[in-house]
Amino acid sequence: MHFSIPDTEEVKEGSTSYTIYNIYVNGVFHCKARYKQMRLFHDELKKEFGALALPEFPKKKLLALSAVEIEQRRVMLERYIQLVSQDPQMGNSSVFNTFLLTAQQESQIEEAERVSLDTFLMNGHKITISLMSTDQTEDVLEAVAQQIEIPDDFVHYFGLFLVRKEEDGDNSIVRRLQEFESPFLSLKAASKAGVHRIVLRKGYWDASYDDDLLDNKVTMNLLYVQANSDLDRQWVLATREQLAHLGNLRKKGSKREFLRLARTLKYYGYMQFKPCVTDYPQAGTRVIVASGQRELNFRVQVDGLIKEGSFKITRMRCWRITTVYPNADENSPKSSSQESQLELSFEYLMSRDHLQWISIISDQAMLMSMCLQNMVDELIMKKQGKRFKKPQDRLNVKNGGPFKQLSREHSYGVEPEDQSAINRAMDSVKKLSGKGGQKPDQSIMENDAFEGIGDDDL
Repeated sequence: MHFSIPDTEEVKEGSTSYTIYNIYVNGVFHCKARYKQMRLFHDELKKEFGALALPEFPKKKLLALSAVEIEQRRVMLERYIQLVSQDPQMGNSSVFNTFLLTAQQESQIEEAERVSLDTFLMNGHKITISLMSTDQTEDVLEAVAQQIEIPDDFVHYFGLFLVRKEEDGDNSIVRRLQEFESPFLSLKAASKAGVHRIVLRKGYWDASYDDDLLDNKVTMNLLYVQANSDLDRQWVLATREQLAHLGNLRKKGSKREFLRLARTLKYYGYMQFKPCVTDYPQAGTRVIVASGQRELNFRVQVDGLIKEGSFKITRMRCWRITTVYPNADENSPKSSSQESQLELSFEYLMSRDHLQWISIISDQAMLMSMCLQNMVDELIMKKQGKRFKKPQDRLNVKNGGPFKQLSREHSYGVEPEDQSAINRAMDSVKKLSGKGGQKPDQSIMENDAFEGIGDDDL
């Protein structure tokens, strides 16, 4: 997840005033927080994990801050929450989730109340559940799963996604909902900017996990619904003969055979993004990007021909999200009123000794970054021999006790040859200096699945 604090607000209450920091998640507003609230959050993390495990927190000052000092504090608070969120233990702790959930609730001035929430399948089927307005994402996911009778072993193979209805009638995925938010509140906030809904989809990228779900009628049907949706949207490509065969299997109700054939098709299990622009193989190239099967896939038109490129996540050393101002003067200050674009850039190992930055300009850049991180996390999980959690696992999580700093050799439970990449991941987020038309306060995400390869492997 990419956290940012892009701006602040000054609030006056009588004769006093204070600064509010606006916290965004993957480019979408999440909540407001005062310095003193974040200070309390820091103190709770310090009790839980120890002072040595935490990044630097901006010091409290007795006198009122100048505009320059407020900006310095904003940058430090942004860096702090980015570093904390990238730590696998702190970022998944109850302290972290409770702070963000409570701040979201307070920002929307929302009291907990019993409400109904509609969740949809990919075919438009609606599932309505009753819940508290402040229930967290995993509570909602488990309630939906219980209502449609997904076995506990398979609940967390799926995820809840925020989806926006576009002007052309198509639906585009905004992001996957996280544990530190309330789906009801997030949907309520998003709906102020257009029609949105919450959708239940597969939450994994490796199609081999489908095998676990095929023997259960409910989960197999969910796979079948999503496969049909992806075929209809042409996210999955098939020949006329294959489409005819799939049509016959659909008429017969042969869902298992349908899925077995669908899994052999190109781009099965991928998420496709809206057409955008890349600088590879040359600047200004129109591209269709899809993520899945441990890669970003490019389809570009070069000299009148459609060409395909595959960028494996294990060859991406790192990636970053930046805000670019295409029409701005390099030396002029940037303002919120200027036209801006989001850019995802990744550093790719093209050959043994050649790393190259490749950039994509897209309003879905945050979602692309999130997909990359999810694929990396899933790959690491699989290499460690771990499985998806179950609802009962949440009841067994121990949140108390001092934080024990693990050695780098044993921190992820992987083989020593993987440590060079994992050590970079432990270092987490690094700040970029601004260049040209880029906003300076952006971060680089180090990839803990990066592997060195030789020229013969390319």
